[in-house]
Amino acid sequence: MRAEEGVVAAIASPSAAFFKEILPGEHGFIVVLVEGRDLKKRPTEFGLDKVLQHFDGRKFNFTKIGQEEVVFRFEESETNEAQYLEHAPVMASACPNVIAINVSPIAYGHVLLIPRMLDCMPQRIDRESFLLAMHMAREAQNPYFRVGYNSLGAFATINHLHFQAYYLTEPFPVEKAPTQRIATLGSGVKISQLLHYPVRGLVFEGGSSLEDLSDVISSACIFLQDNNFPYNALISDSGKQIFLLPQWYAEKRAQGKVSQEILEKQVNPAVWELGGHFALKRRQDYEEASEGSICSFLEMVSLSEERFAAMKGYILGALAGGGVKDIMEGAQRDGKFVSNDPSCKN
Repeated sequence: MRAEEGVVAAIASPSAAFFKEILPGEHGFIVVLVEGRDLKKRPTEFGLDKVLQHFDGRKFNFTKIGQEEVVFRFEESETNEAQYLEHAPVMASACPNVIAINVSPIAYGHVLLIPRMLDCMPQRIDRESFLLAMHMAREAQNPYFRVGYNSLGAFATINHLHFQAYYLTEPFPVEKAPTQRIATLGSGVKISQLLHYPVRGLVFEGGSSLEDLSDVISSACIFLQDNNFPYNALISDSGKQIFLLPQWYAEKRAQGKVSQEILEKQVNPAVWELGGHFALKRRQDYEEASEGSICSFLEMVSLSEERFAAMKGYILGALAGGGVKDIMEGAQRDGKFVSNDPSCKN
């Protein structure tokens, strides 16, 4: 079955208490109060210090969800047009791409895309799966539908490959941020960096095809994860624009550099938060939220200017030369992008 009717049907839980507000200020951050979300959210069962970890079938994974959570199968359309096939045949040998309801939603239509669910792949980007997510964004045929990815260490909570997606009628603040062009690749893909936004990141768009754009952003994601850099990715504008947002909040928290006041808010900065849409669990935090407090929090989450510049240089070198492996080896020699876990290397 294909996008978009089932996605529309996966409505946020009616038992959740949703209150939404756009904060006054330059960025227009969006805050939503979701009291009780922590009671439904599935616990994290792995360390946050390694971006690549092996799949562990003993821990919670999406093969253990109830049938009532499954919405439909998703396959990219051969005609780039969305279709909903209520009685599509299921091949016995097929490994389905599953759309499932998010049991702790923060917005309308909050779902999960689980590529080849029965293959039990860990939370790591590969080219085929990222292209599938791009097709999902395009075939929804709605600019309000965004798809997001969280690596391990950047607040993915389940180590089973998945993307998240939902509808939001307001623009994400990161989508409104000014950008500066820094490179145009031979494929026509344009790379820019965010300006005047509290999170440093890269923006990818253009290219002669969806596949070209997906291949470039996949290469960047693979570089980061193979070198133990946590990151989030936001697929916007029906797959025409992708934001790559590295972060180091988990590292700072492990080093004791996050204040108790911030820890008590229980805000885990994943892709939606870095994009400017915050789910707050406590009414007090919701009522006291301001652009200033959110900017301060995101600036702490973001890479430092020096660290971001180094990361940007290596990614651009890898993409321009097409030799990701060579650039990674150079990064390792420089001592700036070395994984803490040799077993995670390809």
